[in-house]
Amino acid sequence: MTRTSRSTGLGPLLLVTLALLASVAPFSTDLYLSAFPVMAEELNTSAATIQLTLTSFLIGLAIGQLVFGPISDRVGRRGPLLIGSTVFVLASIAVMLAPSVELLIAARLLQGVSGAAGMVLGRAVVADREKGDAAARAFSLMMIVGGIAPVIAPLAGSLVLDQLGWRGVLGVLVALSIVMLLGSWFVVKETLPREQRSPAGTGRFRLLLSAQYLTPAATFVFGFSVMMAYISASPFLYQDVIGLEPTVYGLFFGLNALGLAGCSFIGSRMLRRFTSRTVLGWGVIGLVGSTTAVLALALSALPAAWMMVPIFVSVASLGFVMGPATALALSAVPGASGTGSAVLGASQFGFAAIVSPLVGLGGSEATLPLAVVMFTMALLAAVAHVSGRFTAVVQKPSNPVEFTKQ
Repeated sequence: MTRTSRSTGLGPLLLVTLALLASVAPFSTDLYLSAFPVMAEELNTSAATIQLTLTSFLIGLAIGQLVFGPISDRVGRRGPLLIGSTVFVLASIAVMLAPSVELLIAARLLQGVSGAAGMVLGRAVVADREKGDAAARAFSLMMIVGGIAPVIAPLAGSLVLDQLGWRGVLGVLVALSIVMLLGSWFVVKETLPREQRSPAGTGRFRLLLSAQYLTPAATFVFGFSVMMAYISASPFLYQDVIGLEPTVYGLFFGLNALGLAGCSFIGSRMLRRFTSRTVLGWGVIGLVGSTTAVLALALSALPAAWMMVPIFVSVASLGFVMGPATALALSAVPGASGTGSAVLGASQFGFAAIVSPLVGLGGSEATLPLAVVMFTMALLAAVAHVSGRFTAVVQKPSNPVEFTKQ
């Protein structure tokens, strides 16, 4: 199998900084998950309303990526990144100080819009610097660093919650937002030269409608929705249904994240020998198999605690999915990686915003809605992936250089 892509090189400091920027979502969601029950009580509202603070953040991420991505294709990466990172700091302060659940939801929306800059532009910077399977390895390595966030965030959130309350937990996010701003300013340089910037309405954007882009993008979006269903339901599943204390919940949540980070590392090593599509396929198989087990357990009379095992496998399997799927999608839109990254990210979190409330339809102690949503999303990811493999066989790629190995 001929290797056609080579790495242009991403320094370790830049890679870690991009991974931190890409970790906006796990830090902004996982850090305060253990505080959901306390927040609902102190703000005198329901669990479903508190979950709307998560939904509004995800909607903001979707909107923000559609704003920052296309703009960065026209004006470059650095300027939009600095603006977004600055607003993210201010929005995080507003979230921490919000006096009511209504203002909290609104501040979380702004936080999502501004935080989207780091996520969408981090992917675009990698696409500017790396191509083909080298890009897939870079995305997988970013997920290793980003995977540390879900390990640290719930545990740290639980510990801070005990000492400083839920506003103290959100104060930690303010500190992280400042670190992200400093990284954007001092580490991330411009990676899109003026001569490569795309004017509005360029014909390159038609590639966003190609099967080479849509099938891996759909695999990524549906796969991520499996994880967001789990994340949204996990505080109530692990604490209310299974009966874990907040700190113990944080430990198990972190264990699942370690599985994701570990499989991301293994996947990055496998990409030196296997193609992105092959590694992606193994991840999809793990995703479908594990969510089938989750659904079977939810329909059985067995204790809900048994679901923790296939849930771990589901989250870990995404380590083989996210990096390769991102690389395959962005390599299909040469010259418009900012817009391609934006559509990918907006679909990712927009769809997650729809999926997240569905897991709570049966109440805080129901497990079947979570199982059904996870299984359905995994099945859709498998359909998208199989469609992509079929398309790759029967259709000549629009960019032979990028797709020779795929």
